[in-house]
Amino acid sequence: MEKFADEAFIEVSSGSGGNGCVSFRREKYVPRGGPAGGDGGRGGDVVFTVRRNLRTLAHLRYKQSFQAENGRDGAGSGRYGRSGGNTIVPLPPGSVLRDADTGELIRDFGTHTGDFVFLKGGNGGWGNIHFKSSVNQAPRKALPGKPGVQVRIRVELQLIADIGLVGFPNAGKSSLLDRFTNARPKIAPYPFTTKIPNLGVLTLDDRDIILADIPGLIEGASTGLGLGIRFLKHLSRTAALAFLIDLGEDTYQEAFAVLYQELAAFSPELVQKPRILIGTKLDINDTAERLAALKTRYPGERVLGVSVFSGEGIPELAAVLGGLVRTMNDKEGWDR
Repeated sequence: MEKFADEAFIEVSSGSGGNGCVSFRREKYVPRGGPAGGDGGRGGDVVFTVRRNLRTLAHLRYKQSFQAENGRDGAGSGRYGRSGGNTIVPLPPGSVLRDADTGELIRDFGTHTGDFVFLKGGNGGWGNIHFKSSVNQAPRKALPGKPGVQVRIRVELQLIADIGLVGFPNAGKSSLLDRFTNARPKIAPYPFTTKIPNLGVLTLDDRDIILADIPGLIEGASTGLGLGIRFLKHLSRTAALAFLIDLGEDTYQEAFAVLYQELAAFSPELVQKPRILIGTKLDINDTAERLAALKTRYPGERVLGVSVFSGEGIPELAAVLGGLVRTMNDKEGWDR
């Protein structure tokens, strides 16, 4: 759990501009040299950039303050100060920036993936070379550099995936992810084995489909019970949802309704996503009949059955997931 970080608070500061210089020419045979004070350099910017090799915000736990370099002061002989260097804050795809105090959205890197200049550095001050006039041949005036800006930010991570796997603890989500991909999540015959979201890539033909295994939900998860509530936000960027239902449990017929209600209570938008129902553990006795009963109970839903152990239904499910993602990608307004 400690290695996965999906929220962090950081302070970012742009650089202050350098001060302008008051100076005069002091050269041999130039008894009345004019003003020669240079301008201060501009302060550095704060720039956020997306790094696709990052998967969590763990790096922001160890470095929580980012300060751009100040501009250098101007100097004599018309020499301008050097501009300060920018500070670069790397973020994983899907990050969201919010004001730490107000919660106001600053930037969503799920829809904007380019570099983002958040804070501009302060301008450098003018040297006295700018203040010479016909009535003031020797100005002793220069301007200070503009100060930088400091802002406290809350950084949130919302994983970007094509299909989100939803289900009760021990419903088989991690086993399915392991079967389809090289994610190798922890698998064990007890609930809450998965404590952090896991991502895996299912390759079909020339397309990679990203699957997200979210920690198991329990009834009441939308009010904070169990582990799932913390990670439900990661389903918001998925194109579609796959509800996994354990056919070996006696409550299999009510499972989808409970999961649906928990997601709807957390975010009504989640239950508007395309979805399929997957009955798992078809290798257990009497589960074939239970799969048929599940299809009868939810005639308006697409219901498939699989066994990760025997491989039954796995190729058909892979094809359905691929078709679902292709259909979503063809619709305007969604881009992974």
